[in-house]
Parts: sequence; C-alpha cells; structure tokens
Amino acid sequence: MPTTRLHLVNADEDHRVSTIELFFDLVFVYAITQTTQLMADRLSPVGVGQGVAMLAVLWWCWCSYAWLGNTIHVDHGIARLAMFGAMAVMFLVSLTIPEAFVDHPGGLYAPALFVVCYALVRLLHLVAYLGAAQHDPALKKVLLKMFVGLLPSVGLLGVAAFLSGPWQLGLWVVALVVDYLNVYLAGPDGWRLNAPAHFAERFGLIVIIALGESIVAIGIGIGALPMSWLVAGAAVCGLALAAGMWWTYFDVVARVSEHRLTQATGTERTKLATDSYTFLHLPLIAGIVLVALGLKKAFLYIADTEHHTPGEALHGVPIWTLTGGLALYLIALSALRKRNLGSWNVQRLVLGLLFVAATPLLEHVPAAALLLVVAALVLGLITFERIRFGEWRRKVHIAHP
Repeated sequence: MPTTRLHLVNADEDHRVSTIELFFDLVFVYAITQTTQLMADRLSPVGVGQGVAMLAVLWWCWCSYAWLGNTIHVDHGIARLAMFGAMAVMFLVSLTIPEAFVDHPGGLYAPALFVVCYALVRLLHLVAYLGAAQHDPALKKVLLKMFVGLLPSVGLLGVAAFLSGPWQLGLWVVALVVDYLNVYLAGPDGWRLNAPAHFAERFGLIVIIALGESIVAIGIGIGALPMSWLVAGAAVCGLALAAGMWWTYFDVVARVSEHRLTQATGTERTKLATDSYTFLHLPLIAGIVLVALGLKKAFLYIADTEHHTPGEALHGVPIWTLTGGLALYLIALSALRKRNLGSWNVQRLVLGLLFVAATPLLEHVPAAALLLVVAALVLGLITFERIRFGEWRRKVHIAHP
C-alpha cells in the first residue's frame, strides 16, 4: 500500500484503531485534566459553566478527528503529518486552558492564543478531510457546510477572548450553539462511516480516558497529604464508583450501540453515529468529568485534616458536581438506550433524578460517608439490573462478545 498518498478506507475493510490515534488521544488526556483543574480553581457556577463550555470545544475537536480516522488511514502518508500537526496545535490549546477565560499577567495574551490554536486544529482537520473527499462530491459539499458554520463560531470566540464575566461565557455558549447546530441541521447526507467497529471503539476509548480522569482525581485530591484508614476506605469507594460507571456503559450499552451501528447502512448509519456518538456521548463525558471534580474535592476534605474535620460534609458547588455529574451520566446512558432500542432505561433515570433531589440532604453527610452512599447506589443499580434483566443481558453478551 503506498504511504505517500491519502486514500479512502473501503467499506469492507476490517479497519481498527491505529497507534497514532491512541497517541493523539494522549493530548486529550492532558486537556481533560486541565479542564478539571480549571473548574477546581474557579469553584463557582460560572467556573463550572466555563469548564463545561471548554469540554464542548475539546469534544468537537476530538470528534472531528475520530470521523476523519474512520474515512482515511491516518497512520499513512500525508495524513500522518496532518495528525502530528494537529497534535502539536492541540497541545498548545491544552496549555492555554487555564488562561482561556482570564489571562495571567505577563507573556502572551492566552485567551486570543487559545482561539487561534483552536481554529488551526479545526482548519487542519478540514484540509485533511477535503483531501480525502477529492473524489467524493457529496462529502466535499457537507465539509464546506461545516466550514461555513465554523467561521462565525470562531469569530464569536475571538470576540469573547477580549471580554469577561457573563458576557464572555454567553458568547462562548452562542458560538458553540452555532457550530453544533450547523452540523446537526446539515444532516447525515454526505458523511461516510466505513468502519463502524472502529468508530465505536474510538468512542469507547475516550470514555475510558474520561473515567481514568476520575481515578486520577482521587490521587490528586489526596496529593502529598498523609494516608489514614479513612482515606484508604474512601479511595476504595471512589474506585468502586468509577468501576460502577464503567460497568453501566461497557457491559451492555457499548455492545448494543456498536451492534446497532454495524447493522445500519448508508444514511441511517451516519445518522445513528451522529446521534448516538457525536452528540449523546458529550453529556456522557461531561458527567464523568464533573464526577471527577466532585471526587477531587471530596478527597481534599477527607485527607486534609489541617483544614477540614473528619466529619465535615461536602457542600455547595463540589457536591452538586458529584451528584449532578452522576445524574447527567445516567440520563445520557438512558438517552442512548432510547436512541438505539426505542425505550428509556427507567431505573437509571430514577436514580439520576434521586441524586439531584437528595443533594440538599447529602450536604449534611460527611464526605467519606457520601462517597460510600453514591458508590453503593450505583453498585445497587448494577445488581438490580443483573437480577431483573439477567436473561436479556446474557443474550446480549452471547450475540456481541
């Protein structure tokens, strides 16, 4: 196979995730960590809003290259150079995340640098994709529509770089709505999804990356603080919560989603990929990142005995990110079931709403006990589903090992 030219992947190829795509994802590991830290440093509703908006920007970048990697071999020829170039600029985006909204004294003006680097990442993607679409008029047409929506979005972000407060965040939201809505309204026509297994695997890997951030948050929350039996027990609860979140996605949801995607063809497949993966996986990832932020603060309360008492409760924004993040995650999982199977997952919706409704009461529960409660509820949900839907689950596992 020639390595000097860009080529389309045939629909019948057994295309899998390449090592350069995994290497590319490492930049996003750092970007997600930076976003969590951004919210931790500005622990307020506005700060969390900034973090979620940042995550939406990063998500659009990552999704763009996930679609590109399903259309062409990004580990061959000029596409490889485009990926390395995108990684370099994306790394600069990640470095500027702490100053994307408020510039620190000295050095370059980071908010404007962030917007410039973000625009370059998106433009590199469009150039590489247009190269892949040189013999595909329908794909080229939809890519140009994407470019038309990108211009005003980047312009609004550029203006926001010189503002502050609610106006700044408001412009970010408008810019994101313009970009997302443009792609959604353009519809599935013209897009190509040649390897559904590759596509599902890419999104499964980004879920793993986000869950990894929740585990890293446990270690960062403890930091250099002394270990104790309370910290050790809370760490086990935090890991159990992360494991429960992994289970609720990968045990059945990921299998069914990939099967539906594989069975679909043509426009139906691209529409399913757009709905189930590009759009519905965003709240899924956002929920995990918010949980990671809540875990980080909870462990600070538990381990930092100099500033917090052992029985002190998590309250305010930190607890709402933990319970609200779990609720968002469970609701997104239920929405995936609705999109793929036509019915809501009622028990997950109920538990998600319960987390939100019970938050005012949980604000009076010690932080260590809070972790035990939320982990127990998620594991209880898994146990209930294994008992209640055990036979159906076994059939899913046999059909989609």
